[in-house]
Amino acid sequence: MLTLQEVEHIAILARLELSAEEKERFRRQLSAILEYAARLQELDTSGIPPTSSVLPPRSVLRPDAVEPGLSVEELLKNAPRSENGQFRVPPVLGLE
Repeated sequence: MLTLQEVEHIAILARLELSAEEKERFRRQLSAILEYAARLQELDTSGIPPTSSVLPPRSVLRPDAVEPGLSVEELLKNAPRSENGQFRVPPVLGLE
């Protein structure tokens, strides 16, 4: 089980100001989490391949498909200004 000093050290690292009640509550909660993690370390997982998910792999994305894009005229029709088939923007000069 974590000591009160260890909880205070963790709180300092996390830049948390905890009351005495919070320190005791977090001491119990963090100790329970660490005990559970220690129990998980005892499991023999040598026969289990590494996975990132227990669910079967599937894609929720649609397949890529080539589709026609917009013409230059369609692209420039909503531009505030255009010139020679390009967007016209005010110059940006770094005068510092």
